[in-house]
Amino acid sequence: MTYQLTSLVIGIMLAVTILVLVRRAHLHGPHAIWWIGLAAGIILLGTWPRLTDLIAPYLGVSYPPIVAVILGFALMLVKMMSMDLERSRQEQRLRRLAQRLALLEARIEATSSLAPESSRHPYHPDPRDGQAPPD
Repeated sequence: MTYQLTSLVIGIMLAVTILVLVRRAHLHGPHAIWWIGLAAGIILLGTWPRLTDLIAPYLGVSYPPIVAVILGFALMLVKMMSMDLERSRQEQRLRRLAQRLALLEARIEATSSLAPESSRHPYHPDPRDGQAPPD
């Protein structure tokens, strides 16, 4: 089996795996696009390795096979940057949600301490009491 066929099989298996993960909702849109792009790149460069010979002079690379390695490192750096940006957004969102939750809990605490005992519904006791409603 030649390296071209091996690269083609690896790329197709990767693409099928990604599609299965997307279909089962284990991998979501933007992440799947990155991985599909990787699979397409593996298939493309594996099937037509002469593409690196065509691309290398435009990039100023004298040894064409290193183009795939350079592109791989560049894509990894871009992917890591996008993952860090997404993680930062999620951390900021989580922090804001925690602050909103704390404000809502404080508001509930303040309003429940002002309400008279008789106005509380018997089947919905105060959750801080640790009692379950009767069956």
